[in-house]
Amino acid sequence: MDKSKFHILIVDDEPDIIEFVSYNLSREGYQISTANNGLEAVTSVEKNKPDLILMDIMMPVMDGMAAVSKIKALPDAEDIMIVFLTARSEDYSQEAGFEAGADDYISKPIKPKILVHRINALLRRAHKPEKMNKIVQRGNLIIDPVKYVVQYQSKEIVLPRKEFELLLTLASHPDKVFNRDEILSKVWGKDVVVGDRTIDVHIRKIREKINSDIISTIKGVGYKFVEQSEA
Repeated sequence: MDKSKFHILIVDDEPDIIEFVSYNLSREGYQISTANNGLEAVTSVEKNKPDLILMDIMMPVMDGMAAVSKIKALPDAEDIMIVFLTARSEDYSQEAGFEAGADDYISKPIKPKILVHRINALLRRAHKPEKMNKIVQRGNLIIDPVKYVVQYQSKEIVLPRKEFELLLTLASHPDKVFNRDEILSKVWGKDVVVGDRTIDVHIRKIREKINSDIISTIKGVGYKFVEQSEA
């Protein structure tokens, strides 16, 4: 992976954190830009779309959650990878982060090796050649993994990267029950560590956007895609 091709935006109101993270990721060869609060981050993304944003949550002017919400609404910005940097490690805080569109969550204090490992793993997985490249059609649902387009009942549905990959994984094997470890491995990768509620949050968001019955929960096991008959 040619790291010099990737642009990472670091957003934090603590100069020491920005300097520390910038130094370690620059050493890896990544292009780096910085912002001191959420508002500056939104402006930066509007001018120069990064591949990944390391975003603090608790900041003045505009916090990280609000900034990510605005960034995800920008044209062609929904696929930017988001990693929250925060000292808040409570479960509810992590769930809120994934609700906002986070791909990963790193708690402070930050360990350089873990930071670099997680960023490398996220970008490597996100930009590797797509293995599943055939259009998947299940009843009224059509998934095009090449164009990253989802249609349900002839209506185009916009899904962020992880929701798309999760739906594609399940729909590619209808009625197969995927346990949580399988889903994490296929969608997030073995090298990426995410919160326990990550899958639940993404499943719920897919159900809200498409159809509450399209993914079934198998208690104590995992999830499966349920074939939908055409209307």
